[in-house]
Amino acid sequence: MRRAQSNGSMVTIRDVAKESGFSSTTVSIVLNDAPLARYIPPATKKKIERAAEKLGYRPNQFARSLRSKRSHTVGVMVFDMTDPYCTLVLRGIENSLYQASYLPILTDVHNERSRFERYLEMLLDRRIEGLVVLANWLFLDINLLADLEESSIPTALIGCELKGESVSSVIVDNEVGGYLALDHLHSLGHRKIAFIRGPKTLADSAPRWRGIRNYAKKHGLELDSHLIVDLPESRDPLSSFEAGQKLTEDLIKQKRPFTALLAFDDMTAFGAIRALSKAGLHVPEHCSVIGFDDVAPSTFYTPPLTTVRQPMEAMGNSAASIVLEGIKSVLEKREVTAQHGRVAPELVVRESTRSLP
Repeated sequence: MRRAQSNGSMVTIRDVAKESGFSSTTVSIVLNDAPLARYIPPATKKKIERAAEKLGYRPNQFARSLRSKRSHTVGVMVFDMTDPYCTLVLRGIENSLYQASYLPILTDVHNERSRFERYLEMLLDRRIEGLVVLANWLFLDINLLADLEESSIPTALIGCELKGESVSSVIVDNEVGGYLALDHLHSLGHRKIAFIRGPKTLADSAPRWRGIRNYAKKHGLELDSHLIVDLPESRDPLSSFEAGQKLTEDLIKQKRPFTALLAFDDMTAFGAIRALSKAGLHVPEHCSVIGFDDVAPSTFYTPPLTTVRQPMEAMGNSAASIVLEGIKSVLEKREVTAQHGRVAPELVVRESTRSLP
């Protein structure tokens, strides 16, 4: 913002002109770096810039954007801010935009289609130059691809891959993640393993389970169908804790022994650990537990959770970079083509898993 003067008014071009001794037109040309600025002597420019700095003048970005038809803003749409998955992704987005001098406009659509459509309309009214969408449960039963395509601005979707030519995407390699999780438990000697899979309609569920099945087939590991359960569908990202607890209680009631449990995500794993504890079973002494995501509480949970880390900050950074490249293409009148990035997950071993005695 422009600094207020002692009388409460904001510093203007006229104030800088008076301080520097040059006309308002000359000052405006210099401070706005207009094309005619190249004809103004360096000494004059320096004197005007010193006067502006002394008075604390800052250009009116809104007025500048009206003239240039550029806003230097990028819309960031999150489907549920309460999802622990979001925090580091947003940090990655923000860092990339900050370094490129773009301002993010953040919206939380609360998993509601009507709110998504209204926010998208409002963002477009504010002439955002790009859009990053952090997707989750809303994409289960609602196809918003048309809404995004109609925006006709560079757009990147995080957490959901849409095969198209206009909307880019960044996802983690879920199949590799499932493979890594089972490999870890198998290498510790576990053979009787319980599985809490993701909801069937969630995009991440199938590839993670495919990675698990591929590992089991390759190493001759038999998966007991009685020890495989599915999370129910829900738009509440925190519901997987309660579901994980209940499903683990159901597994325990079967009296079918298992020495390890592979959960769909960290919140499910936390619920599983709670159920095991209530049943008098200690983690990892009686049962090893592994999650997926590496949300912030994983480090200080009791015990600290072994998990498959999604490089969430890197995913946010990548999506923002794709959008910024798209904006550059628009400015240079080049064709904007969708990019589909897939990042590798990483196994993080903590204290919730151990070798089978």
